[in-house]
Amino acid sequence: MYLTIAETAEYLSLPEETVKNLIQKKKIRALFDGTEYLIYKDQFNTHLKQIEKYKQLVEEILNEPIPEDLDIKDED
Repeated sequence: MYLTIAETAEYLSLPEETVKNLIQKKKIRALFDGTEYLIYKDQFNTHLKQIEKYKQLVEEILNEPIPEDLDIKDED
């Protein structure tokens, strides 16, 4: 499925200008049909999967309990 720049910006939650800049820098592959750029949606699947894995990893780290420090003594 191909998306326009506006649809891609919405899909990636980015401003349209950012998407245009990424196309110009060849970070996003796009086809120009004579009037507008068309972007293949599936090229983002790997990137979005990696972001989800990263979010899960961060969540696991944040939810991990803090270990007790063995050097702390409960003395008055």
